Amino acid sequence: MKNMKYIVLMTLLSLVGCSTLEEEPIGILSPEGFFKSPQDVQTVINGTYGNMAKEAFWGRKLSLPLMLRSDMASIGDRGTPARRIEHDIFSVTDDNGMITAFWPTSYQIIAGANEAIAGAESLNLTDQAINPIIAQAYFVRAYTYFHLVQLFGDIPYLDAPVTNIAEATLISKTPQSEVYINIISDLEFAKQWLPNTQPTRALPSKATAAAYLASVHLTLADFPKAYTEAKFVIDNEGLFDLDLVEDFQDLFDATKQNSQKESLFSIDFNGFSDGDTGRDYQGALTGIRQNQRTDGRLDIGEGWSVAVPTINVYNAWDGRDYRKRVSLDTIGVFGGVVQPFSFFPTASPLNVASAYIAKYSRFPGTVSLGNARGTETNYAQMRYAEVLLIAAEALNEVTPGSAEANSYVNRVRARARNRAGVLTNFPEDITLGINQTDFRNLVLEERKWELAFEFKRWYDIKRRQLGPEVFGPNGLENQTNFDPSRDYLLPLPFDELLRNPNLLPNNPGY
Repeated sequence: MKNMKYIVLMTLLSLVGCSTLEEEPIGILSPEGFFKSPQDVQTVINGTYGNMAKEAFWGRKLSLPLMLRSDMASIGDRGTPARRIEHDIFSVTDDNGMITAFWPTSYQIIAGANEAIAGAESLNLTDQAINPIIAQAYFVRAYTYFHLVQLFGDIPYLDAPVTNIAEATLISKTPQSEVYINIISDLEFAKQWLPNTQPTRALPSKATAAAYLASVHLTLADFPKAYTEAKFVIDNEGLFDLDLVEDFQDLFDATKQNSQKESLFSIDFNGFSDGDTGRDYQGALTGIRQNQRTDGRLDIGEGWSVAVPTINVYNAWDGRDYRKRVSLDTIGVFGGVVQPFSFFPTASPLNVASAYIAKYSRFPGTVSLGNARGTETNYAQMRYAEVLLIAAEALNEVTPGSAEANSYVNRVRARARNRAGVLTNFPEDITLGINQTDFRNLVLEERKWELAFEFKRWYDIKRRQLGPEVFGPNGLENQTNFDPSRDYLLPLPFDELLRNPNLLPNNPGY
């Protein structure tokens, strides 16, 4: 963090990361003399989006731990680096290489947002002229802190540029309750000033801010507010240009994502990379070893068999659900022969006999490097389907047994019945008469399958304290090392603690 005073220079160099954001090339400028116009503020904000697309954040280092810490994916190749295995088996230490990478990148993103806000204030423009622009920075700051506070609990909270290195080494942790208050404040500002729609889903809109407010309130178990914010989005879906994509498969076809209305905010990759900037690794991490592809897809090289669903995931998922077919690869092509997943370990000892994740390798679009690295996939951070499920879950806690809550789940299920244009009868609509506890469990199950492998499940496990259940002998992934007194939080990185002992003690158990 000691380099945060130079964040403007760093963010300007990372603009390549977002495919749908375009900027004029500019020279290297000092932060003090950079901000001359609202466009300069937008340029710095665009840099924060670019940092999100870095390998050290969404490209791999943050997204993969979120995947592995859930009960939906485990390690396939046991020879993969220990820093990945530790997240899967809950043996993480404070020098874990995933954490020491995405922690400083997260604060780079936050620092860029802080610089943009401070730079905008120096322009002395009217609220109407500048607030719709800096509302993006408020959203970015809230989005990043929302990840950090869920993962680490009490964390350093910075809401202004750091210009004094000595002072930076004295920063202490902010209680998570206060961090959440600040996140909500930022999102409320963003909701007030962001436009109803944006030219690309890589930019947040008013609906994005409201949807994240709903998610934050749901996380805090403030169900009335979660429902209110989700309902605001639903009631104005036409104004916000939102809708469910007709075919679930199209959500994960990189060549079709830019025109879709379901994503409320996405991290966009563009099919090329500059080193690890802008490079997306999920296709490689979740792909099958020695697989020569199938379904008429391009041959982009074998996968790495890192994050693989357990066989329990395949067995528990009803085969009538079209989302299962879209989400999982059950066959591979080896030596020109199509083989079922029971053959996968024969093709390579690094494979496991289970269906693999298909969402990030089936239709990756343009690929800059082999193994499906550097795809043009857009990763939806919030989908409209999730907003509907947030509304259903929250309303059930406020007013159990309502037809309205049922309708939100049924809308998601209705889309799942559309199997590539052919309507099926599964999953069926739910009807009245379900008690509060059963409906709560039903919505969590619906989230599990609808949002499978989309980096949401770990946060659901944490907020509902499901660890002993889902990682127990009757869960999808039996992890005997899971400790609820320790593993709902990650350790703060050791190198940060060395630089700043004021952040001690570390989280319990580390």
